[in-house]
Amino acid sequence: MKETGKINYLEIPSSDLAATKQFFSSVFGWSFVDYGPEYVAIGDAGLDGGFYQSDVKATTASGSVLVVLYSAALEQTLEKVKSANGKIIKDIFPFPGGRRFHFTDLTGNEFAVWSE
Repeated sequence: MKETGKINYLEIPSSDLAATKQFFSSVFGWSFVDYGPEYVAIGDAGLDGGFYQSDVKATTASGSVLVVLYSAALEQTLEKVKSANGKIIKDIFPFPGGRRFHFTDLTGNEFAVWSE
């Protein structure tokens, strides 16, 4: 439900939209709708958003917001990320509230996955 002042949509850079779609559909089951050659909307990801064509990378080192995904099976998700050629940049570690790991996708954007 759309509400004033609530986060409604995220847009993330990607230097290779085809590779991004393949990675996130195979690892997390996301679907996509193409809106021209430089934009693709995300579906089945829990929050609406999209990827736009750009050579910029979203990383915490560059001051970007960190997109954190949830997994009920953290180790299995880590293996799926690896199998899809994602790069694990912080292996599973504890934090208040659970455990998580950080990875970069095929275009170098940083994401995290957490579990209780």
